[in-house]
Amino acid sequence: MKYLISAIAIVTPLFFLQGCSSFLSSAAKTSAASEEHEGHTIEGEQTSADFSNPHQGHSMEGMNDQENSAQTQAKLVASTTITANKPVSLTIDIQDSAGKAVTKFDIFQEKLMHLIVVSDDLQFFSHLHPQYQNNGSFTVEANFPQSGNYTIFSDYRPAGEDEQVSVLKTQVPGNNSSSSSIDLNRTKTFGDTKVNLASSSPTVKAGEEVTLIFALKQAQDDQAIADLQPYLGEKGHLVILKQSSPLTRTDYIHAHAMKDAPENQVSFMTSFPQPGKYKLWGQFNRNGQIVVADFWIYVL
Repeated sequence: MKYLISAIAIVTPLFFLQGCSSFLSSAAKTSAASEEHEGHTIEGEQTSADFSNPHQGHSMEGMNDQENSAQTQAKLVASTTITANKPVSLTIDIQDSAGKAVTKFDIFQEKLMHLIVVSDDLQFFSHLHPQYQNNGSFTVEANFPQSGNYTIFSDYRPAGEDEQVSVLKTQVPGNNSSSSSIDLNRTKTFGDTKVNLASSSPTVKAGEEVTLIFALKQAQDDQAIADLQPYLGEKGHLVILKQSSPLTRTDYIHAHAMKDAPENQVSFMTSFPQPGKYKLWGQFNRNGQIVVADFWIYVL
C-alpha cells in the first residue's frame, strides 16, 4: 500500500508503557513536552527513564519505559484529515531511539499488532489488527463514527522484547449531539447472544482480585451456547477502561480468559486499581462471529 507523502499527523498526546500483565501500571516518572513543527503543535507526555529524543515531523513519537531493553518510538499519521463516519487509512511506523526502523516483531495473541480504539465517552469501541507492510510500518483502515475525542491503544512486541502499548489521543471535528449513558444492567442481548455478567464478589473493591464471569446463551431460547470457539488464541478477551477525563494509560486494563470455565462461560481474573465507574468489553467468538458484550461496573 502506498501512502500519501502529504499525510496529516493526528496531533495528540502520546504515551508509552510496558504491557503484558492484566493491569498496565504506571511505574515510571511522567514528563510533559510540547513542540511546534511547520504550523502543527504537538503536545506529548512520555514515560521513560530518558527523554532525550524530541518529536520529529508531522507525527507523534515516544519512548517506552523499559530500562533494560532497546527503546522504541512510534509515529502515526493519517492519509487525510479525519472526518466523522468516513474510513481513514492510518500508518504506524515503529522505530528505535535513533530513528531506524524496527523490522522484526513477535506474534502475540496471533497478531503482530492490536489496536484498540475508543471514544472518550466510552460509547464506541473497536479492536483492529493493522497489517505489517515491512520496514517497521503497519497500516489499518479505521472509522471514527462521530465527532468528539478518541483514544487509541496500540499494542506490539518488538522481537525479543516485552509487549509495548502506546496511547494516542485525537479529536474528530464537528458537533456531537449524542449523550453518554451508563447502563448497569448485568444481562444484555447482543444480536443472537444473551450475556449475563457476574462477579465472584457481590461488591467489587479497588485493589482486590475479582473474577468476572460472562455466561453466554442463545437469545431465542435462553439455552447455553455450544459453538464458542477460540478468539485470538484464547477463549475470550476483555478490555476495561475507567471513566476518566482525559483517559490515560493508568485507566486501561486488559484481562486474559481463564482456561477452566464451563463451555458456555468465559471468566477473567483481574483487579481494579482505583474506585470509580468502569466500562467492560468482552469479546467472544461464536462460530466465526465476534460478539462484543459491553457492561458498566461500579468499583468501591
